[in-house]
Amino acid sequence: MELVGPIFEVIKCFGFPTSRYIDRHRKLEEIMNDLRRRVDDVNARMQDLELRKEAEIRCRKVVKKEVENWFEDARRVNTEMEKIEMKFRVVSYFSRARLGKHVCQEIEEVERIYQRVSFPEGVAVDGPPSIGVTLPTPNLVGEMDVKEQIWEYFMGDEVGMIGVCGMGGIGKTTIMKHINNQLLKENQFDAVIWVTVSREFNVVKLQEDIARALDYDLPENKLEWPTLLMGILERKRYVLILDDVWEWFSLLDVGIPEATLHNGRKLVITSRSFEVCNSMGCKVFKVQPLSPIASLKLFLHQVGDSILQDPTLKEIVNHIVDQCGGLPLAIVTIACSMKGVNDICEWKNALNELRERVKSVKGLDTTIFEHLKFSYDRLKDSKIQKCFLYCSLYPEDYAIEKEELIEKWIDEELINELETRQAMHDRGLTILNKLVNNCLLEWVMIDGFDLKEGVKMHDVVRDMALSIKKGCNQFMVKSGEQLEEIPDENKWENNLEKVSLMYNSISEVSLISPKCHNLSTLLLQKNYSLGRISECFFEQMYGLKVLDLSSTGILDIPNSVSNLENLVALVLRNCHMLRYVCSLARLKALRKLDLFNTAIKEVPHGIEMLTNLTYLNLYSRYLKELPMGILSRLPNLQYSKTWLNVKGEEVAKLRKLETLLGLFCEVQDFQGYAMSLLGHKPTEFWVGVGSPKFEYLENHPWFRKLDDLGVNNREDIEVDREICFTDCKIGSENLVLLPNNVRTLTIEHCQNLKSLSNVSLLGDTNELKKCTISWCEGIECMVDLSLSSCKLLLNIEVLSLRNLQNLLELVRGVAVVSISHTPPLPAVFSSLRKFYLVRCTSIKKLFSVQLCQGFQNLEYIEVNRCEKLEAIIAEEEEENQKAEERGARATICIFPKLQTLHLIKLLELKSISCSGVMISTESLQYLSIIHCSKLKKIPFSIPLLENGQPSAPPLQYGYVHPRKWWKLVEFDDPNAKDVLSPIVLESSSEEDEEDQA
Repeated sequence: MELVGPIFEVIKCFGFPTSRYIDRHRKLEEIMNDLRRRVDDVNARMQDLELRKEAEIRCRKVVKKEVENWFEDARRVNTEMEKIEMKFRVVSYFSRARLGKHVCQEIEEVERIYQRVSFPEGVAVDGPPSIGVTLPTPNLVGEMDVKEQIWEYFMGDEVGMIGVCGMGGIGKTTIMKHINNQLLKENQFDAVIWVTVSREFNVVKLQEDIARALDYDLPENKLEWPTLLMGILERKRYVLILDDVWEWFSLLDVGIPEATLHNGRKLVITSRSFEVCNSMGCKVFKVQPLSPIASLKLFLHQVGDSILQDPTLKEIVNHIVDQCGGLPLAIVTIACSMKGVNDICEWKNALNELRERVKSVKGLDTTIFEHLKFSYDRLKDSKIQKCFLYCSLYPEDYAIEKEELIEKWIDEELINELETRQAMHDRGLTILNKLVNNCLLEWVMIDGFDLKEGVKMHDVVRDMALSIKKGCNQFMVKSGEQLEEIPDENKWENNLEKVSLMYNSISEVSLISPKCHNLSTLLLQKNYSLGRISECFFEQMYGLKVLDLSSTGILDIPNSVSNLENLVALVLRNCHMLRYVCSLARLKALRKLDLFNTAIKEVPHGIEMLTNLTYLNLYSRYLKELPMGILSRLPNLQYSKTWLNVKGEEVAKLRKLETLLGLFCEVQDFQGYAMSLLGHKPTEFWVGVGSPKFEYLENHPWFRKLDDLGVNNREDIEVDREICFTDCKIGSENLVLLPNNVRTLTIEHCQNLKSLSNVSLLGDTNELKKCTISWCEGIECMVDLSLSSCKLLLNIEVLSLRNLQNLLELVRGVAVVSISHTPPLPAVFSSLRKFYLVRCTSIKKLFSVQLCQGFQNLEYIEVNRCEKLEAIIAEEEEENQKAEERGARATICIFPKLQTLHLIKLLELKSISCSGVMISTESLQYLSIIHCSKLKKIPFSIPLLENGQPSAPPLQYGYVHPRKWWKLVEFDDPNAKDVLSPIVLESSSEEDEEDQA
């Protein structure tokens, strides 16, 4: 073999194909790792796509055939990967190049499948007939007459354009949603198109929404859009419903054909204004208020019929319903606010309040605002009211992510009276539930990278919220209005408190300096093209508390921000081009600094002066170090994330810390920190101890998911209680103490560690679920019961042991007891589901019989390339002698939930289990036994049917090598070979002779 290398170099001279052959031979491991990474990427995308698919199915949509085909291809990739892994485990020296070629081909196939996963147009379509979108609707109460009149015109040719008008909250949209859904069922039109126009009319947005509904991609030249849309629509029988129109506009300018008699087109406009509908040339239907009977029915549906049992209360309820004026939105909102109230005095007070409100106002819109404001006032808590008003800063009809909104409330100091961030989040969720229960917000599901829960405001409720503050000019809200320039300086009133310019197309903040001394909140996030803010812009905003510039293209933060001494939250996350942040030394009030996914190369000057800081996120791939002494000067930190090295003595001083992500270079640093917790510990953390290689960090799920999200659209992935020890001295002297809420423990290249008995938990509880140990030469056993108890592993679900050259046994110090008469050993691994033993070359016996009886939940076993292993399940010698003296004993069956068993290249393996111990196959789905030539008998137990015939296990795939070994091997159960052979032999390789060579 010494000549092989030089020979290969000579062979390379014969040309490219030969050279490629040699590369595949030499780099097989590297190519396999590449394939594994790509398959992992496909599987991650498959999980995310599954969530999207489920969301679409819940909306009564049908998954596209191309998506189903993609899932089939992805599943086939995993099946093929399993086969390749099995071949890789047994590949001979002279077959490596051929396998390498196969792996390269599979890499190309996997990459092709990965590239097809985007599905930008969605993963599902509406079920047949797929002509529109089915909309969620409440029950109609009292509006049936108007609906039936409108429906008659849809079915006839007399009217082409229909206008539905009425005051806000009277039910126009609800009626049309019902008609939309009925039109889809009737299937008399080629397309039913629903577009919400809203107050800020924009021709371009309307054209884009219509094109999207028609599944049509518009060209870049916007001048062509009207003609193209006109051409598409003229070829269809369609219904176009434009909801919430506020002003007249030209149909021709948009590209909407005139809906005349007999041409099979219908145009419907809903508006609060009769004049708008009339000016558009519509046949106008005015939605009238509900009748008293219908109003009471709707009210009782929300508040419950039981309130009518008291005659006095019944009369008050009738008066309250009368005050609602037959407006469905007012009835529902007021009913929700009174739900659960049983005190008659409170009902009387509510009636008096409503009467006074209605008397004091004129105008229909103002009247419904007062009805809605009644529910707003019944919130009573001023901070909850402010939380509600904050929602109006988002664009109309915008779905707000739940967690994002709660974070914003914390930034605004609306729920900051609680001591911990977790308590604040719990309080925020309670407030959200209260607002939803009072019908001021509604729950929605937001479909993005992950399916998330959020809330939405009815447009009339939003108008009411804005009217509360706009009356005194305290809010300027122009969010989502597609602004390209910042509002003129004269629009910035002196008494402004909050300005929302989020979700626009502003590219530059010009040379203006608004005199807004009372401005507390400025929201500029999601102006993606915003690259520059003038130095003078912030100069007169002395009272600014919250500044959000996240997801903008800004390059640097103006130095004038350094003077905003009242600033509480500075949010710059996902400013991926941001390289310079001004000095923060004077921002002593700052509580939140979010620099996640920026391009900064050094920590901002003066950060150590921010003693009130509770939230710090410093993730930047360009940031190299965190200067000593900074963290210890931030005693109020509750949330800290950075991949930078930290000192234990510094972090230990952060007694309020709840979320931690960071690295400890020295074990003593981490140990000092762990010992200092004394009952208080972070509830969420990822901690690296020692010298984690950057390759490990890059392959960590946290980084990989960031990469999946794209450079400019990263989300902050939550960490989950993980500790990783890498290349450090642990276990040689004192116990290594871990927080008892750690869930994942990884130990790599720690040569002094003798066993996990040298690792203990701080406290009595135990939440450890996953443990991986690799390349630790000092380990001789996993658990030494003579040194300590085994409580560390009591709840472990995944245990992976790799490249432990001196591992001799799993558990040491087990007392020998009688299997027949004594209860089994306390279940060291009673929760274990997956077990991996790979390249542990010294171990001879793996499990004792006693230990195996505790494996009631074990589903997966892989034992790979353990050269000296002789038995998987072995009986202690003393116990074996006692068993022989007693004579025959009852057979026991172990591993009742085992689904996967891989035994690979165990050259000395002579037995899987000892006499009288069988392995259940009732759940077995995957089996591979490869190069275990000394194994003569397999102890599989095949279950029997009621008629006494063997029941085939659910085996999907089996692989044995060499095949002739399988034909010679014996089975403890006489039925096993006949039942398993058809599947096993079909999948197994015929290359025995070549591989043995």
